[in-house]
Amino acid sequence: MRVALILALFSSGWLVYTRLPHHLAGSAESVSSKTTVQIILRQSPEMNGLSLDIPIELYPVDIVAVRHEYFTERRAGKRFDDFLNERMNGRSPVSARLDKLGQTSLVVSHGNWWIHAVLSGEEGLEWRLPINVGGQKQTVELTAQNAYTRTRSF
Repeated sequence: MRVALILALFSSGWLVYTRLPHHLAGSAESVSSKTTVQIILRQSPEMNGLSLDIPIELYPVDIVAVRHEYFTERRAGKRFDDFLNERMNGRSPVSARLDKLGQTSLVVSHGNWWIHAVLSGEEGLEWRLPINVGGQKQTVELTAQNAYTRTRSF
């Protein structure tokens, strides 16, 4: 009787498992650890007429903070690139350019990333935006309100 109960429980569990959708029933490889990040530059009146074709860089660390740390605490015999690679823990930066509409899509791994972008013009805008990447698709908007710095050229 006990053996029959154990077999019945095991077989019913197996039937449920085999009828799960394929992406849930498969191995860990079927669970994607990549996310498509769409970056959109929302124009404001002060950006009117500026070229939206600008480079975008995603770093797994705050590159400005890493630069500051490297140059304030000199490390004998260690180049900045080596120091940066240590801080990125094996992840690589991702680069792209916005198209003429101010949009781009990137595929990155899950985790914390920093968006770096500079829009040059009469009033330049720079973004250093931390994002937490997760899920299958994510949209990030760059606006004048979430810009890190504004510079005015004379």
